[in-house]
Amino acid sequence: MKLFITGIGTEIGKTVCSAVLVQYFKADYWKPVQSGDLHYTDSHKLEAWTDSTKCYPETCRLKLAASPHQSARAENVQINLDDFQLPETDRPLIVEGAGGLMVPLSDNSFMIDLIEKLNLPAGLVVRDYLGCINHSLLSIMALRQRNIKLEYLILNGSFPEDTERVICGFIGKETKIIRIPEVESTDKKYIKAAAKQLTITKL
Repeated sequence: MKLFITGIGTEIGKTVCSAVLVQYFKADYWKPVQSGDLHYTDSHKLEAWTDSTKCYPETCRLKLAASPHQSARAENVQINLDDFQLPETDRPLIVEGAGGLMVPLSDNSFMIDLIEKLNLPAGLVVRDYLGCINHSLLSIMALRQRNIKLEYLILNGSFPEDTERVICGFIGKETKIIRIPEVESTDKKYIKAAAKQLTITKL
């Protein structure tokens, strides 16, 4: 099992959800692009939050906490899709993107292009906020347009019934739904508890 974790936006819990999934699937972890926070990267967090996780080195490590294309430009480097190669592992692998599908890696390549290049199915993280239905449906449409399989719709936290019904009603029957409970704290104890409470269902 190899899965690319993306989201409907920024700061919706992709890293926490990735940690819960790493714990649940007993998976390795890879963050292809890290923009900013090099002193405490998402890989560092996964190592702290989960049991015996192997984290593969980032392909791009950028100092500025901004969109990858802006961070790369600030360092006078170019992000090239050909530079990215999946780590070789016999274990399950969780790959975590930066931001949403249309986050630019350069002026003419986007996160969705990286998913396509790596030839991975996607797990789309959704969190409840005003506008999440619109962002969710647009993200699902973008994946569908590129023929990228949406393996999992990942519902992070609780949702109003009307919101969940519309979002879940838009996915295909091949997509499974993962429900991750609200994680009280980014502590290994709470990540492990969330992994135990995680549920996977189909429509």
